[in-house]
Amino acid sequence: MSNRTLAITTFALAALSAGAALAADKPMADDKAAKMEKCYGVSMAGKNDCAAGAGTSCAGTSKVDYQPNAWKNVPAGTCTSIKTPKGMGSLTPPKS
Repeated sequence: MSNRTLAITTFALAALSAGAALAADKPMADDKAAKMEKCYGVSMAGKNDCAAGAGTSCAGTSKVDYQPNAWKNVPAGTCTSIKTPKGMGSLTPPKS
């Protein structure tokens, strides 16, 4: 095989490998997101992921520990088993 043919073959294989690696990364990222769920009332003050009520800008804005209207991302299937001093975690926000 000539040097030119070898170089082209090597380049083509590298490009295919890189494309396959990038394609494989996308579903793994989606799987990780799919394995998380919003859990209300389990975050510590200032550690929520979002939804901390009126007058807040979102993540990190909860004012008290276990604020009922603030949620934290937790592994799917674990929310309702999280026990806090104020009760169990909830998959739904509190009713106003």
